[in-house]
Amino acid sequence: MTTVRLPLFPLNSVLFPGLVLPLNVFEERYRAMMRDLLKTPEDEPRRFAVVAIRDGHEVAQSAPGMPDPTALPELGPAAGFGPDPAKSFHSTGCVADAATIREREDGTFEVLATGTTRARLVSVDASGPFLTADLEELPEDRGDEAGALAEGVLRAFRQYQKRLAGARERSLSTGADLPDEPSVVSYLVAAAMMLDTPTKQRLLQAPDTASRLRDELKLLRSETAIIRSLPSLPASELTRGRTSLN
Repeated sequence: MTTVRLPLFPLNSVLFPGLVLPLNVFEERYRAMMRDLLKTPEDEPRRFAVVAIRDGHEVAQSAPGMPDPTALPELGPAAGFGPDPAKSFHSTGCVADAATIREREDGTFEVLATGTTRARLVSVDASGPFLTADLEELPEDRGDEAGALAEGVLRAFRQYQKRLAGARERSLSTGADLPDEPSVVSYLVAAAMMLDTPTKQRLLQAPDTASRLRDELKLLRSETAIIRSLPSLPASELTRGRTSLN
């Protein structure tokens, strides 16, 4: 399979194809990445890869024990990721296309990108000003009974929304806003559910759309049952999980 080399942006969350990713870029290594992407010709996509960090913490402790308050912060493109950065990341990520890259007066960037396709991490290069990676773009196979499964997931997702809406301060999408293409349904539901990063990562790397939908159907039924059984739980408790792609 053909590989492509792209800038690599590790996050503490999972990006899915078709989902919007707003970024507030302030670290120098990622500023350098955005400056490089701005050099891309206007008629070409500004592509970079997003991968979820395995341990959920961007700055990894280099040695056991309490951190040394006198130690200088680690610098460089692989800072916080150890001597072999690839081990800090999940092996399946998502290619993103930056539609908007706006530099602020202080040198930070406001970025709006969209996930386009899944990709497998082959290798990571930390020799430049920012991380780059060789990736294999992954096809999205439909699998068996994806259409029927998508219908079931949409019904279950609407029930999940109704139960969740009573415990959340902000509103959720209505059923009328939901798509019917199985792969799109599978990615939207995976992104919208309040799940931890390992579970979202499992959904991202499902072997096909039908498998992802089957997993989501089980999760939706389970999560809806939990919410139903805890009607007095404060909204803040129900929304502690990551609910956006930020």
